[in-house]
Amino acid sequence: MRAARVHGWGEAPRIDELPRPRGGDGLTLVRMHAATVGHIDRSVWSGTFLRRPQPPYVPGVEAAGVVLESARFQPGERVWLRGAGLGVTRDGTWREVIEAPDEALGALPDGVSFEIGSAFFSPCTSAWVALHEVGRVQRGERVLVSGASGAVGALAMQLARMAGAHPAAIVYDEAQAARLPSHVERIAAAELEPDARLLIDTVGGTALPQALRGVAPGGRAVLVGYAGGTSTQLELPELLLRDVSLLPLNMIRREAEGRAAAPWLLQALQRGDLQLGLTTFPLSDAAKALDWIATRGHAGRAVLTVKEAA
Repeated sequence: MRAARVHGWGEAPRIDELPRPRGGDGLTLVRMHAATVGHIDRSVWSGTFLRRPQPPYVPGVEAAGVVLESARFQPGERVWLRGAGLGVTRDGTWREVIEAPDEALGALPDGVSFEIGSAFFSPCTSAWVALHEVGRVQRGERVLVSGASGAVGALAMQLARMAGAHPAAIVYDEAQAARLPSHVERIAAAELEPDARLLIDTVGGTALPQALRGVAPGGRAVLVGYAGGTSTQLELPELLLRDVSLLPLNMIRREAEGRAAAPWLLQALQRGDLQLGLTTFPLSDAAKALDWIATRGHAGRAVLTVKEAA
């Protein structure tokens, strides 16, 4: 059984032949059809993540496929996988047959592709929880989204519109503006006025203070990511005057809320009400996928596929 395996921190994954996992109590064997390559995978792979396996290990925290053996799920059932230590404290999903704790699995509707099933959880649930559970979005509110061309930002725009709010993308340069769909309202960062009640910020870094200037006094800002940098500098007198609540999104603590929303999100994807961009790579190109997600301006999520399993 083939697997993309990391033999040392920061080294390119190699394709190895591994024995088929044995399974056991509380474990399900899944034939992988698609597995996501995400930023958490890069963090673990770099060796800097707080919790990490001992190399050599198989990365991958998300996937989708078909059940082979399980006490809880029927053989042949379509499932998505996420969490329960996959790719962090135990071998992950970048392999043809995955051994996963039962609690990591969820049912994948027939009308949702394996590629979407593998990639939906992290960006869709992050956007949902940021808007509804942390940001408490209200119908009719104006919502600003930074990083709206990225996976989480694009979904936050769509979900805000579905909630009856009025989303707008903060645009920092022409290259970013070109990656946005034509129907999306956009506002240049330098022209922001304090008229939004909610900001969903996926950029962080030095862009955050500028984005906060678009939030009205008494508004909320949900801090989702830090693609633009892990540190920022805020002028406290200005922050106090603006009276904007800074609300961090911690999806580790809120994973149960994300799992509760997952069936609804999958239905929305199945209907076409939500759109999630993907770029696929064969399992043998796992190293290329890791490099691709670190490229500035990449759009959507990277997904590894096993064509032989289709």
